[in-house]
Amino acid sequence: QFELSGDGQKLLFRKNDHLYVIDAKPSKVDSLSDRMVDLSGWTFPIDVREDWRQIFIDAWRMERDYFYDPNMHGVDWEGVRDKYLPLVDRVTTRDELSDLIGRVVGELSALHTSVRGGDLRAGQDDIQVPTLGARMFRDPAAGGYRLDHIYQTDPDYPDEMSPLADPDLEIDVGDVITAVNGVGTLEVTDIGALLRHQAGRQVLLTVRSGGSARDVIVVPASSEYNMRYGDWEYSRRQLVEAAGEGKIGYVHLRAMSSGNVTEWYRQFYPVFNRQGLILDVRHNRGGNIDSWILEKLMRRAWMYWKSRVGEPYWNMQYAFRGHMVVLVDHETASDGEAFADGFRRLGLGPVIGVRTWGGEIWLSSSNRLTDGGLARAPMSGVYGPEGEWLIEQIGVLPDQVVDNLPHATFNGEDAQLDAAIEYLQRRIEEDPREVPPPPAHPNRGFRYP
Repeated sequence: QFELSGDGQKLLFRKNDHLYVIDAKPSKVDSLSDRMVDLSGWTFPIDVREDWRQIFIDAWRMERDYFYDPNMHGVDWEGVRDKYLPLVDRVTTRDELSDLIGRVVGELSALHTSVRGGDLRAGQDDIQVPTLGARMFRDPAAGGYRLDHIYQTDPDYPDEMSPLADPDLEIDVGDVITAVNGVGTLEVTDIGALLRHQAGRQVLLTVRSGGSARDVIVVPASSEYNMRYGDWEYSRRQLVEAAGEGKIGYVHLRAMSSGNVTEWYRQFYPVFNRQGLILDVRHNRGGNIDSWILEKLMRRAWMYWKSRVGEPYWNMQYAFRGHMVVLVDHETASDGEAFADGFRRLGLGPVIGVRTWGGEIWLSSSNRLTDGGLARAPMSGVYGPEGEWLIEQIGVLPDQVVDNLPHATFNGEDAQLDAAIEYLQRRIEEDPREVPPPPAHPNRGFRYP
């Protein structure tokens, strides 16, 4: 951002959180350090309660002006303001103000809302406890923490690997971690106490395998979430590969944002020529790439190329020719729901699982509050050609309802995935969708006498 002074002699510009003033002429600036505007002496007296009152009114007003339904779902919106406004005087923190605003937007009975952020006070004293990327339990009889499961991820992407999954370490399930940096793991309440602030740093573990102990160096990761999720995802793919005997592909999308385009590339294209495909959008957090993926799935092969050697391939390139199915669950949300409903409406295949979340009034984050906080307003309702609002408050109702019961899931079962595999195996047997063999080569030779 920049602004020219009134006399055209100076230029004020912003870089990161700093302001600079330079001469407005086409010459090189050697150093910015002495051109920075010193704001250290600036202070602004703010009546916090008045500030919060204004933020509350702004949030209420922007919901009124941005909400997709000008009738506000029939809610007396001025009455809502008058009902909750007196409570602003009882608010003591910005978090409490967000709670209050959340109750206000909740009156609209629209799922696609969120209230967060703002001028929050947070200390720098959070203690980070990294992870070794494994499930383990305290085993005093064995002298430490016994490894119950080491998270496994796609070996093609070693940067996502669990710290203990490195094959060079030769650490296996059943091994016992007896010490961290020379301190016994049984000398503390939890092994995490010995890993505090060690993310990204080398840590010396003493590991007992069988009757012998040895020291290994590992680098703990900052978060366990991606490794646990990756373990679940990778194990689903392995199950499909085994049960489908190489005929069924598996693609899982965690969300539908720009970052998930890479997930699509690396999972779909290796299996685009299978006879069956499972598109798993369980736990999908939404985004806005449903149309792009559906476009890829709607491509149809209409001719084939065959060279002298090699397998035939077709146009449209990478068009999927087999049978498809989508998996959903109660945590499939937003654009994940739009994808599942569009998949079925476009005749690409059935949906298996349980009723989805049910939030389909789309929105953005454009209605920011003065302190940077957000009370997002649902801006664009979704309806079908039949003249009905879609998905909102209802969700996507699967063609085949299959629930993953808690105890069975804890024991490693996945009834929804099994149902998808069974469906595709049946369809492949009925209609194999094999690549048509090339016809006999033409005989255009001239036979000489």
